[in-house]
Amino acid sequence: MVHSMTAFARSELAGPHGTLSWEIRSVNHRYLEPHLRLPEAFRDLEGAVREALRKGLSRGKVECTLRFAEDAGRGELQLDRERASQLIAAAESVAALISRPAPIDPLQVLGWPGVLVGDAFDPQALNKSALQLFHDALAQLREGRQREGEELAKLLNERLDGMLVEVATLREQVPQMLAAQRQKVLDRCAEMQVELDPQRLEQEMVLLAQKSDVAEELDRLATHVGEVRRVLKAGGAAGRRLDFLMQELNREANTLGSKAFDPRSTQAAVNLKVLIEQMREQVQNIE
Repeated sequence: MVHSMTAFARSELAGPHGTLSWEIRSVNHRYLEPHLRLPEAFRDLEGAVREALRKGLSRGKVECTLRFAEDAGRGELQLDRERASQLIAAAESVAALISRPAPIDPLQVLGWPGVLVGDAFDPQALNKSALQLFHDALAQLREGRQREGEELAKLLNERLDGMLVEVATLREQVPQMLAAQRQKVLDRCAEMQVELDPQRLEQEMVLLAQKSDVAEELDRLATHVGEVRRVLKAGGAAGRRLDFLMQELNREANTLGSKAFDPRSTQAAVNLKVLIEQMREQVQNIE
């Protein structure tokens, strides 16, 4: 089946050191355009995340956000007194070189890496958990895109059914419209009390039939409808192909409208263009 480019997924994992959560949002775009928001401690994941997106998705603007909330109660902080003493001694040595040094700020000392020590955890293990969680979220996103893609395919098939009805109805009405046009010419001549040469009338009607012959356009519309159905059934990355077919359908509907010589054919062309435009809007969301 075809897939939509619009979806949202969220996955969360609570561990001994805190809670990891991924949010992935995707909308339609001509190409695959990922945007990643990762905490600094998880920057090493960027390459693996981009590769997973490249393999899992074909198109769409995709925003991926990772959040990590550390567990506030995972253990008391310990002061590394030796490291703090070394830091203060180094700061005092620098202060001796300054005429009027500012006092040492204890909070700045505490903020120096390694001065405060909490429960140690393995950053590689945390990265591994975050990457696995991302794959889970990506699988959810793909499922969501597939579900919406199935709904889009149903909507498109409904409009394709409507187009075939319009094509079949117009094909059936063309001889009636030509007969009505012939009678209209005869009635006008009768009102004007003008005797019309039967041979000249037949020639004019033949020219009108040739000029208003829409059999080729109707055949191509039916063919394009069949191709759209085939692409929808085949699935995969079908968005660009479907967009091209919408252009071809619109071209035939325009030609049909330009050949219209009866209100019924004009209305049929308008109805077809409305259906095609509705499909074109939906196709923009297909991967």
